[in-house]
Amino acid sequence: VAGQRVLLLVGFLLSGVLLSEAAKILTISTLGGSHYLLLNRVSQILQEHGHNVTMLPQSGNLLIPDIKEEEKSYQVIRWFLPEDNQKRITKHFNSYIETALDGRDEFEGLLKLMEIFGIQCSYLLSRKDIMDSLKNENFDLVFVEAFDFCSFLIAEKLVKPFVAILPTRFGSLEFGLPSPLSYVPVFHSLLTDHMDFWGRVKNFLMFFSFSRSQWDLLSTFDNTIKEHFPEGSRPVLSHLLLKAELWFVNSDFAFDFARPLLPNTVYVGGLMEKPIKPVPQDLENFIANFGDAGFVLVAFGSTLNTQQSQEVLKKMHSAFSHLPQGVIWKCQSSHWPKDVRLATNVKIVDWLPQSDLLAHPSIRLFVTHGGQNSVMEAIRHGVPMVGLPVNGDQHGNMVRVVAKNYGVSIQLNQVTADTLTLMLKQVIEDKRYKSAVAAASVILRSQPLSPAQRLVGWIDHILQTQGAAHLKPYAFQQPWHEQYLIDVFVFLLGLTLGTVWLCGKLLGVVVRWLRGARKVKKT
Repeated sequence: VAGQRVLLLVGFLLSGVLLSEAAKILTISTLGGSHYLLLNRVSQILQEHGHNVTMLPQSGNLLIPDIKEEEKSYQVIRWFLPEDNQKRITKHFNSYIETALDGRDEFEGLLKLMEIFGIQCSYLLSRKDIMDSLKNENFDLVFVEAFDFCSFLIAEKLVKPFVAILPTRFGSLEFGLPSPLSYVPVFHSLLTDHMDFWGRVKNFLMFFSFSRSQWDLLSTFDNTIKEHFPEGSRPVLSHLLLKAELWFVNSDFAFDFARPLLPNTVYVGGLMEKPIKPVPQDLENFIANFGDAGFVLVAFGSTLNTQQSQEVLKKMHSAFSHLPQGVIWKCQSSHWPKDVRLATNVKIVDWLPQSDLLAHPSIRLFVTHGGQNSVMEAIRHGVPMVGLPVNGDQHGNMVRVVAKNYGVSIQLNQVTADTLTLMLKQVIEDKRYKSAVAAASVILRSQPLSPAQRLVGWIDHILQTQGAAHLKPYAFQQPWHEQYLIDVFVFLLGLTLGTVWLCGKLLGVVVRWLRGARKVKKT
């Protein structure tokens, strides 16, 4: 079996080495946070595999105040938003997170944020110096990110083929995948693939709500498109989603529910994984203090500003103080409540090597917000989870974690110290959670090609074939009434009704004739 995998890997990659030359690839990230981190990793992988990569990131609004910038192996073209625009984005982003923390509907805040990103995009497209520089580079391929709608418009402006990556699990954006509603949960439905009758009713109704929500999101860039594209050649964002040569999805069926895919869809969950390094000595010394009890890792990704949830912090700290394990907690010390004294088993740090700590043999549990990258890292290292989802796809991610028995979940606004303590001890002590996520780790690790190899292999493939028309179904070109057989249904319905009507008429004629014949006999 191992020999077959090696042959498959060599055959898949060697063809790219022999047949493809180094391509000029542009990667675009006008958003911050984990969106930037994912595109940064993609850029590194493509550069390391021989391509000439240039990244267009926005500087000054990464939404990650404690990020450790590393030296880039690829070229970077940076641009800066005016300071007042940066302040507007930060203000609305914080408001969006506060809404989510309070458990209120966050969609209106998301729409407002996307409108501001549309204004930001308009500013970038109006920067003639940047756009001319990109055109002069004559890139072979553009790599865009699904929720960074501006990157699609830049690719369209450059008139270059592009591929896209979905940073979340399947289903968070509609780009043509077949989605049978009987077992594929609609985004935000919080359903699993095992739906009873009422679950299927809910899923069916939420499909229309999701479709409307996506239309509203895409519409936030309408003014940007009108401003920068001439009438008659204005792109439609929903059409651009279908125009992508390939769709990479930052997920895996070790985590997500099985569902149909299209030939131009490639899952690359675990792309952020890097070689494991020893943890810093101060953290190693802290872990050693707890011996066989081990430690718990607590990290809430790149977007949760702990200053916005002081009461939750206090409840979490109270719960952690009752554990026999050590707790390493990513939490900015400047945001720590002044009236709370750290428990002896809790260590807070502004930054930590999350993947390295998840790979540590003494880890017992991961307390997470349920972000896609964090969940995939935990699964890869076989670490059970307690999730406290905040916003976006995180709630649905934790539904999958719970459904597959990788951990448990609780809403942030429902957290109490006692409840959280019970949940933490439950997952640490019940070995079923550890066993389930360890089995998922085997599924993830034992695949013939790694996520990075799948990414590079398929990029090389479409560069050699000059696109991926052979991977796209004709359905992308069909009008909706043909795709869903509405015309066939109407035709057959009309034919059936016409036949019934004609049979009725004929029956009436026969009845009248028989009545007439009887009258003739009587006379």
